[in-house]
Amino acid sequence: MQAMMLNAPGEQLVLTERPDPEPGPGEVRVAVKACGVCRTDLHVLEGELAHIKYPIIPGHEIVGRIEALGAGVRSLKLGQRVGIPWLGHTCGHCSYCRAGRENLCDTPLFTGYTRDGGFATKTVADAHFVFPLGEEGDDAALAPLLCAGLIGWRSLIMAGEGKTLGLYGFGAAAHIITQVARWQGRDVFAFTSPGDTAKQDFARGLGVGWAGGSDEAPPELLDAAIIYAPVGALVPAALKAVKKGGRVVCAGIHMSDIPSFPYALLWEERELLSVANLTRKDGDDFLALAPKVGIKTQVTRYALKDANRALSDLKNGAFDGAAVLVPGSGASHKS
Repeated sequence: MQAMMLNAPGEQLVLTERPDPEPGPGEVRVAVKACGVCRTDLHVLEGELAHIKYPIIPGHEIVGRIEALGAGVRSLKLGQRVGIPWLGHTCGHCSYCRAGRENLCDTPLFTGYTRDGGFATKTVADAHFVFPLGEEGDDAALAPLLCAGLIGWRSLIMAGEGKTLGLYGFGAAAHIITQVARWQGRDVFAFTSPGDTAKQDFARGLGVGWAGGSDEAPPELLDAAIIYAPVGALVPAALKAVKKGGRVVCAGIHMSDIPSFPYALLWEERELLSVANLTRKDGDDFLALAPKVGIKTQVTRYALKDANRALSDLKNGAFDGAAVLVPGSGASHKS
């Protein structure tokens, strides 16, 4: 197999040849057909997350086909197309797992972070954390659903059922969740980096009612806001934009420090919440809903060897929607 390896924080990924991994009991080996490039991969690359053991293969928005079954795997079949998400394993017996909150498991494993991920031609996954995808849809177009979509979905649920919804940071997750929220009949307001008119035009093309800079006030107060950009300074801005009793959800695994702000922004029963990981139920629910919504992802495809360029383009906001690595492909292109 080939893999883009991260050998130390802050370094470039290195194209490396390794023996094919063998699935252990309860695991499957998957031939990777596409793997989305997520902002969390940037945090892994830059050493901003704790407990990374190097070398590591990043990537946790994986679409592929099962090519080997470990002992005891009965629920999946050879040749089946599957998706592999961020949450890669849980203990099943801690108090959180027993309470149905496996996203908060005390001893989890995460794909592309604490176990090898999908920036590779092959990967091994825990069969209990693999989602059958069926045969409808393009591999690369489906890949962003496995994290941007799933975390977006969990953050949307946590935001509540309010009619007016603000999204801060209009990347992969926001462009998916805008489509879900519009399908639900909500009014969506998009906040981008100040002056980023291209991203604002992209958001309007997906049906948002208003798009502007994160330094601007929306034309009306919001029932809820979700922050996808890893920028702590957006927290007080979002609290200021929501109504009394409104809710602000921080959807990233990492965020820069939140500056101090007056208590008046939080008062009147506003809530500030964070999203931590996801559950298998999130995956089952969202992947069943996505075809009904008719979600269309906008993706820029990169060859596996160009993973460093994909990460750089993501960091610099060089594309709309999501970046996806496609092993065996040539030059990058949008679709």
